[in-house]
This record gives sequence, C-alpha cells and structure tokens, in this order.
Amino acid sequence: MTSTRRVKAAVAAAGISSFALLYAPQPVLPQLAAQFHLDPGGAALAISVATGALAIAVLPIAALSEVVGRRPVIVTSVVASVVFGLLLPLMPTYPALLVLRALQGVAIAGFPGVAAAYLAERLGRAGVAAAVGAMIAGNTVGGMLGRLASGFTAGPLGWRGALFVVAGVGAVCSAITVVTLPPGTRPHGHLGGVGHGLVTALSKPVLLAQYAVALLAMGSFVALYNAAGFRLTGHPLDLSPAIASLVFLAYATGSVSSAAAGRLVAKVGRRRALIGALLLTAAGAALTLPDSLPLVIAGFLVLTCAFFAAHAVANGWAAADAPEDARGQVGGLYTATYYLGSSIGGAAGAWVYGHAGWPWLIAVVAVWLLLAVAAVGAGTGNAPALPGGRPHVQSTGAHRRNRPRAASCPQLDDPVGR
Repeated sequence: MTSTRRVKAAVAAAGISSFALLYAPQPVLPQLAAQFHLDPGGAALAISVATGALAIAVLPIAALSEVVGRRPVIVTSVVASVVFGLLLPLMPTYPALLVLRALQGVAIAGFPGVAAAYLAERLGRAGVAAAVGAMIAGNTVGGMLGRLASGFTAGPLGWRGALFVVAGVGAVCSAITVVTLPPGTRPHGHLGGVGHGLVTALSKPVLLAQYAVALLAMGSFVALYNAAGFRLTGHPLDLSPAIASLVFLAYATGSVSSAAAGRLVAKVGRRRALIGALLLTAAGAALTLPDSLPLVIAGFLVLTCAFFAAHAVANGWAAADAPEDARGQVGGLYTATYYLGSSIGGAAGAWVYGHAGWPWLIAVVAVWLLLAVAAVGAGTGNAPALPGGRPHVQSTGAHRRNRPRAASCPQLDDPVGR
C-alpha cells in the first residue's frame, strides 16, 4: 500500500471511529430517559457533555500537537475514545455516564483538532485533497453508522448493548488507524505564535461571521436531531426505535450537498449561497411541524441537506480568509464553535422540546438560524463574495493573497462529525 493510500485509509478509519462514538447515544436518548427517569433535556446531556468537552479541548490539544507531534495525538485520541466507549455501558448511574462522556469528548478532540494539519504536513498540496476527502467521508460515515448501529441494536440488546456494538466498531477502526497511519513531520518544538494567531483569528469580521454560523446552525441541527427520537417514537407517530433511527439516513444527503455547495458558490457567491442554505434549513425544519410522517421525513431530508451545504460554505469561507499565520487557529476556533453549538444548542433544544413541544422547538431553531443569517449579512458586507470568489473592484496584493477559492468543498479544516 502506498504512503498516500495508507494515510487515506488511516484517517478514514479514524473518522469513522471518532464520530460513531461521539454520536452513538443520540438514537437511544429515549431509552436513557426511561432508564434514569429523565426528561428529554436531561437525556440530551449525554450528547452535549461530550461535544462541549470536545469544543473546550480542541484548541489546547491542537497546541499540544505542535510540541509532541500530530501522529501521537491522533493515535492516543482514537485509542482512548474506544476505551471510554467500552466502559460507557458499564456505568451504573447517569452522573457517572456523563463524566465518562466528557472524558470521551476530550479524547475524541485529538482527531478533528489535529487531522487537517497532519494531512497538510504529511502530503503537501499534491496529495492532500484526496486524503481530506477520505477523512470527511469517514467522518460522515462514522456519524451515520454510529447512530444507525445503536438505533437498530437498542431494541434487542438495550441501550447498553447498543453502545457496546458501536464501541466494537470503533475498536476495529482504531486498530486500522494505529497500524496504517504513517509518522508525521517532526514536531515544531514550541508554541510560539499561538497567542498571536488567536488574536488574528478573532480580528476579522468575516471570520467572526463564520464562527457564528458554526455555533448557531450546528446548535439548531443537533437540537432537532436530539429531539427527533422522542418525536418519532412518541404519540402520534409511534415508531419503533429501530425504524425511528432510519431518520439518520438523511445524513447521506450531507455528502452530496457539501460537494454541490462549491458549485453553488461559483455561481452565486459565498454570501448568497450561505444565506440561502441557512434559510432552506429553517424551511426544512418548518416542514416537520405537521403530525405527518411523510412531511417529517421530507423536512429532515431538506434541513439536513441544507445544513451541510451551509456548513461547507462557512467552513470553506473561513479557510479561504484565514491569514497565513493563523490558519491553525482559525480552523481550531471554527471547530470549537461548531461543537460548542452542538453542546449548548443540543441541550437547550431538547429542554425546549421536553417542556414546550415540537412547535416551540421549531420556533427557537428558526430564531437561531435567522441570527446566523444576520451575522453573515453584518460580518461579510465588505468581504469579496461574488460568483467565483472574485473581489469586486480592488485587486491589491492583499486581495490577491486573501482571494477566496471558488469550489473548495471539502476543505482542509472541515471538522464535520456528520
């Protein structure tokens, strides 16, 4: 196996393991609620504490990789996350389970926080695009596989057995990563410039707008999926957990829409593409309001497709406009806000659903998405975002250096845990 193929196989396997483990509890939230006598908001903490811990840990771990190297961080990440996954079903109380989920979130942070930098340093420009594609495909497959596996096995095996099954899948994939991941470049040996890069990454309005999209859109998306199991298995739809978990097949549309987003950007520009995708996400959410299974399914298909398009455009925009001395920090901040949105929005949305019902959840999500639209409008007003990513009039050296790339989805810094 050539070095590039080994890298692609290793990062794809790591992505499958990491994101299968991260989101495995989502389909069994109703079972967790029944087992531990929780409302939907309390059960959703099983997702939120892990994604919140990931969001907090990703920047420090990325900085640590500058000293110890990228490969040791990735390998430690996939092995530790599987160990925590195998211990998770053994937890006797819900607080103990939440503590272990938080530790698992910290462990998982080592992969999305470091993988893009590893690929760029290992393969350079010539081979990195294909490897990034393999990584994002692994992330997408992992997120969907973990949800489907736990959803389908929860009926015969219970939620504990379902989580064991997903941990077993993660163990196989992590073993592939450990065996096939080649050594990275030598560690830089210092953390100089990290603080300056963070300041730079927080100084451009166009970048702040993309962080806002990551926070608000991901929060909306996870809130809807955290509550989806309760809505689909409850009255009046009354589906079995296995059938209800099929809603996660909608994630397959994310691969299609994120790739198509690049072509859309080339035609209409980043700002229009991003705002349109956010509004379409809200429209898809509204489509789920009636107690009609076909409309609920159609709504989830639309909102999932639109969300991943919005995420691809926002992440690509952040990567394109990141200053050269702050690329790692911009990618880390985008990843952090993305998973912070998952944590806060997912928990808050489940609480709203549990106390006020599905229509109020849709209303809250619509407000969040409209705030994201407002952030894009306010933060990118002076940014070059015409079709093809071309600047409007000026053609100074600075504009040439920061010129957005047209159809660049998927991106180097894509942290998708789809």
